[in-house]
Parts: sequence; structure tokens; C-alpha cells
Amino acid sequence: MEVHAIADLSPDRRRALFDRDAGIDEARSDARDIIKRVRSEGDVALRELAAELDGVSLGAIDITDEAAAAYDRLDPELTTAIDTAIENVRRFHERQLPEDWRTTTDGRMLGRRFRPLKRVGAYVPGGTAAYPSSAIMGIVPAVVAGVEHIAAVTPPAENPSDATLGAIHAAGADAVYAAGGAQGVAALAYGTETVTPVQKIVGPGNRWVSAAKAEVRGDVEIDFVAGPSEILVLADATAPPEYVAADLIAQAEHDPNASVVAVSDDSETAEAIVAAIDDQRDERERAETITTALDRDASGVFLARSMSEAVGFAEEYAAEHLSIVADDDEALLERIDSAGSVFLGPYTPVAAGDYASGTNHVLPTTGLAAVSGGLSVDEFLRSSTVQRLDREALSELRQTIETLATAEGLEAHAESVRRRFD
Repeated sequence: MEVHAIADLSPDRRRALFDRDAGIDEARSDARDIIKRVRSEGDVALRELAAELDGVSLGAIDITDEAAAAYDRLDPELTTAIDTAIENVRRFHERQLPEDWRTTTDGRMLGRRFRPLKRVGAYVPGGTAAYPSSAIMGIVPAVVAGVEHIAAVTPPAENPSDATLGAIHAAGADAVYAAGGAQGVAALAYGTETVTPVQKIVGPGNRWVSAAKAEVRGDVEIDFVAGPSEILVLADATAPPEYVAADLIAQAEHDPNASVVAVSDDSETAEAIVAAIDDQRDERERAETITTALDRDASGVFLARSMSEAVGFAEEYAAEHLSIVADDDEALLERIDSAGSVFLGPYTPVAAGDYASGTNHVLPTTGLAAVSGGLSVDEFLRSSTVQRLDREALSELRQTIETLATAEGLEAHAESVRRRFD
């Protein structure tokens, strides 16, 4: 890995950095076929696809009781970690709950009310791997919002992860199903003999999961279509290079298609970050995955001519995770609007938000942070406006309403007001 100047980037390199691809287009055809099978064949399709794609002879599809038993089997240290993370995530998301409100002015009462969705589904990656944190992030906000029925799907395995299943139970899921990939999304969206359909699906997954979420959108709501993990670190001369390198490597271990970027206005710091990456990467268990991600054109360490150029780069990049390790981090943050989650200072690794600080790690990728935020309580609520007018208040609005209705050619709208006076 070498340091490259932002000013010298070629058009192709800039496209790789800023036009990041979630990689779902290639998977959409397969996802569409799987969805059709689940819609037409229900549980039979889930069992057949478990054998074909997961190599698992699926027993029970509903594994809610197994999840509860898995929690009871966990090592006490892991139980404590899961419970602590759940409590921190719960507290943070409780601050997001909006309050109903009403205001009355001149005979007009106007207000807004919020109510939770009735049924939601959380996709929890799993199978032979363990992702208890994804269970927590997808389920706890729904519990805080007051959703009546929360279902979780997770890939089947001959020896499923107790950590994942236990976290799903502890987080508050009402039902747990052994169904992964596009078929798990399809089961949540359309239901089967065993799976009750939901109104909204949230949670991260691989490209087939994302492709399936894109396919079912319209029939059911989703949070967003997410791609591989990404991080951008803004580092000035005060940033410890070994910390920056550790954060870049941590995100690179997620996926060989992850995008990991550091930008500094100090050439010595940039070179030291590259050296620290080279020192650390081979020590990690997932060194091959890390190296593949680091060597992509969408990853790199870059030198800016000024911190203003670095800030402009970060704003255009719209990172899923934005880390600012700089003396004036708060001032830099004020100049950046587009980021999924922000980590300030040398002692705030992205791993803190991934697991236990309380913020949500289900975040927009591929530049979507420019237009949307991460998973929150808001995703599980719908709002209604409320209004009441007395006769005098309607009279004061009468001319405005009738004039605009007439301008739009909607005479019956105007008449609905006139009739109350004539």
C-alpha cells in the first residue's frame, strides 16, 4: 500500500472511491427466482433451499424455543456482554422516541401522533458464524418503538451459533425462524405456512439478502439496501498512526469487498499509517480477507493539500463510518453533513459502535449517507397528523382554500367548504 495524493487521483480511481457498488445487481436474478419459489411453495421451498444453498437438512423452521434455550447455555461472561450491549442500545434508542403533540391557535388545533408498526422482521446474519451484535441492533429499536410482533430470521446450520440465537432471544424477538439469504427475506415479506408475514424488514446481510430486499420493496417496506462495510478516517498530525491502522484493518476484516480509506493533511502521518497497516495486517486471523479489501481501488491512504480538501473529500465520500482523529475534531465535524455514524477522537474505535456504545451499527453504505441515516426507532414508527377547526377558523381559511382549489380545477373541494357556510 502506498500514499496517493488526492489531487493526483485518476478518473478511474475516483470512480472506484466515490461510485462504490453494493454488488447486488449480479444477485438480483437469483434472488428473484428464490423469492418466486418461496411465494409459491412456502415451507417446502425453505427446506429445499436450506439443503441446496446452506447444506443443511432443516428440521423445525420455527426455532423460537431453541433461541431461548441457547441463551440459557451461554457462558456467563458472554451473557453479561450481550445484556450490557442490549441495555446500552436500549437507552440510546429510548432518547429517539418522539412525543405526540398538539397546538391550538385561532380556533385551529393541529397535532401529530406516532404509533408503532404491528409486525416487523429482522434479518440476522448467521449460520455457522456468530453475529449477536446484528441481532441486538435490529431487534432492540423495534422493542423500544413498541412493535407488537418482532420476527427474526437467521440462516440454518447443523450446529447453529448459541451466541446469535441467544442474542436474538435476549433482544426481544417474539418469533425466530431458520431461514437465511433471499429465502429468509421472502418468507418475512410474503409468509409461509410457518412464517407470519411482516410489514417491514430491516437488518444487514450479504448481496443476496440485499438483492432480495430490493426485490420485495413495494410489497413490504425495508430499511435500505446496504453494501459491504466501509470506513473513512480523517487524521491530522496528532493522530496515532497505529490506532488509525487498527480501525482500517478492523473494517477490512468484514468483507474482501469492504472499502477502507484514510485521509491526512500531513505526509508523515499518512506514511506512518501505511507502515502501521503493513505491520499489523498479517497478525490478524482474517489476514487474507483484510489484504484483499486493502488492495482494492476503493481503499487507500490519501494525502490532502489541506484539511479543507480532506473535509471536502469526506463530504463527497459520505462514509458509513466516519472517524475523525484530529486536534479540532468537533470543528471538522461541523463542516461534514454526510456520514452514517461518526467516531470522534483516538479512543473511539468503530468497534465501540459496532458492539456496545449504544448507537446502531446498521448504517447506509455506498454514499447513501448523503441522503439517509442509520437504523433507528423512526424506522418502526408511523405518524399521523391531527386537526380540528371551529367555524370561525374555517371561515378565515375559506378564501385561501377556495382559491387554490379553483386554480387546481377541483371545484368539489371548494364546494365542500362553501356548503358549510351557504
